[in-house]
Amino acid sequence: MSIVTLSDRLTKFLLVLAAGWAFILTFIIVADIVGRSVFDAPIYGVREIVMNSIVMIVFLQAGYAIRSRSMLRADFLSQKFSPLIGRIVLAFGYLLGAAFFLMILVGGWDMAIHSWVAGEYEGEGALRVPAWPTRFTILFGSAVAFLNYLLLIYLDILRPEKLAR
Repeated sequence: MSIVTLSDRLTKFLLVLAAGWAFILTFIIVADIVGRSVFDAPIYGVREIVMNSIVMIVFLQAGYAIRSRSMLRADFLSQKFSPLIGRIVLAFGYLLGAAFFLMILVGGWDMAIHSWVAGEYEGEGALRVPAWPTRFTILFGSAVAFLNYLLLIYLDILRPEKLAR
């Protein structure tokens, strides 16, 4: 299996996982709203669950957005240049994206480990949500995003299909 196929399968799996979790969250939110307004019985911890889940969903989907070339780009700008300059602009953008996610990965490592070891929780009262799953999801999503930017550099800039000819 090639690295491209592996990346595609992994990012699609993470996208489906994130979408499934977002779907489940809607039911949790609706149940909390109905519980509050109709029965005067809220579901405790929904705020903390949603707060952490949104971050996790974003980082689970980042790799797919990058790999499918759906991440924010200024295509109009790169199309104004010659093909060579356009590839240089793309390479620069990809390198900036890779550097951004690498900084998140390197900078968040200590916090994730501390969160795991210290047993860090979000929220007070009836339900306390552990913070370490969110922190490690950010690291994992950043690693996938970083690798996908490197993959795009390989595919879009080095163009292996043209090198094989």
